[in-house]
Amino acid sequence: MSREKTDADEQEKEPMNVGDVQELQESPDGHRVVMERQLGLLDGVAMIVGTIVGSGIFISPKGVLLSAGSSGLSIIIWTLCGFVSFVGAICYAELGTMIDRSGGNYAYLSEAYGPLPSFMFLWASLLIFIPVTNAINALAFANYLLLPLWGTCLPSEFAVRLVAAFAIASLCLINCWNVNWSAKLRSVFLVAKVAALALVIVTGIAFYFVQGQTTRGFQEPFATTSTDPSLIALSFYSGLFSYGGWNCLNFVVEELKDPYKNLPRAIGISMPIITLVYAMANVAYLIVLTPEELLSSNAVAVTFGERVYGSLTWIVQILVAMSALGSLHCNIFSSSRIFFVGARNGHLPGALALISLKNLTPIPAIIFIGGLAITMLIVGDVYVLINYVMFTDSAFLLATVSGLLWLRWKRPDAVRPIKVNLAYPIAFMVVSVFLVCLPIISNPVGAITAIAITATAIPIFCFCIAFKRKPTWISSSNRRFTAACQKVFLAVPEVANDKQY
Repeated sequence: MSREKTDADEQEKEPMNVGDVQELQESPDGHRVVMERQLGLLDGVAMIVGTIVGSGIFISPKGVLLSAGSSGLSIIIWTLCGFVSFVGAICYAELGTMIDRSGGNYAYLSEAYGPLPSFMFLWASLLIFIPVTNAINALAFANYLLLPLWGTCLPSEFAVRLVAAFAIASLCLINCWNVNWSAKLRSVFLVAKVAALALVIVTGIAFYFVQGQTTRGFQEPFATTSTDPSLIALSFYSGLFSYGGWNCLNFVVEELKDPYKNLPRAIGISMPIITLVYAMANVAYLIVLTPEELLSSNAVAVTFGERVYGSLTWIVQILVAMSALGSLHCNIFSSSRIFFVGARNGHLPGALALISLKNLTPIPAIIFIGGLAITMLIVGDVYVLINYVMFTDSAFLLATVSGLLWLRWKRPDAVRPIKVNLAYPIAFMVVSVFLVCLPIISNPVGAITAIAITATAIPIFCFCIAFKRKPTWISSSNRRFTAACQKVFLAVPEVANDKQY
């Protein structure tokens, strides 16, 4: 809430300062209003696994096989993609323990290179990363939830979008209400993901050992291996896309208990498990299905279920739906913290930096995230933006990890609870350069479009942030909107260690 008016002239001269009343910056029990460290080690593991394991591993692992050419090489590539993601994650562990602030890439780019690169990441997240990813997860959930109800027909587009919007709204409500409830729900979704993957893996093993079935996809595992470097590169591109989200815990590090220990531990536990499970799931698919059958399917887990379970395929469909919903839930939680931190630093409207007095959650930022995702559902085909997401994401990962090397030189004496060998960031940067350059060669129009969308952040930054003498009506409108949000949500800005952000 804003403080009481003194006189209009004085109010206009004041810089915008959300949450001006000191007594309202304390919760009813007298504690400072901050987002508390409520996430433990298991919560961190659940978040990483829950974000990475969405619908991709169940729906379309054919991208790796299509480009690799053979089942044997595809399994190797799945394993190598897991290792590359693990290398990136431990690089982020150094950054996350050195820069103990939520926001992930946004915080690290700001620390290394200043406000413009960090704002460009924030802008790309606003326009591309977050709404597209959340919309795709919501649509995947709705499609697989409705498939058993529609029988042999595809669900209607209107029903799918309606269910997807309801899912987004429901998860936003839960994230607004209570962080502990959100963490418990992540655990529930994690169980569904584990059950779905276990079902696939155990069934594949049973086919091989119990029923004596031939390994349909491994009769000649390397016979048709691709020798074209560009195709092998594309197979890595598809595989790494399925591992996306390994840095999600860095976005909420301020809410993680004992981050110096739990951040690297969560990474060390979750990434090897995901890599092993992904490789085993693909082995199971290729035990039951031939490479041709896998490549002809747009939903591999469903085709797998039809071959194995017949009329009980709906079990697989429901588990895949729950997996997609769990990934959406984790994305809403972590991505809302990006906008919260961006607003706290003055890069977004101040209303997004408010915390509920009662629930200690960033309600305006969460609602903003939900609104973006629901708006994206209206777009005719959000999947055309996936290439933009991957290209831009790879570019910012490259910039962030290069920032680690830059900070090693710029601030050699900074406290680093974790200090990785330089071989790790250098190796990850080599892979990232490869992933950035490949789309420029294979799809220059898409790469230029992604660059152009991201570059629009520069004039926005110059006018709205760097330029201090903005028209009065902009500042006053921002103040009034922030004050209205404070009243509606009973929310104030964060105050921690006697510092108001």
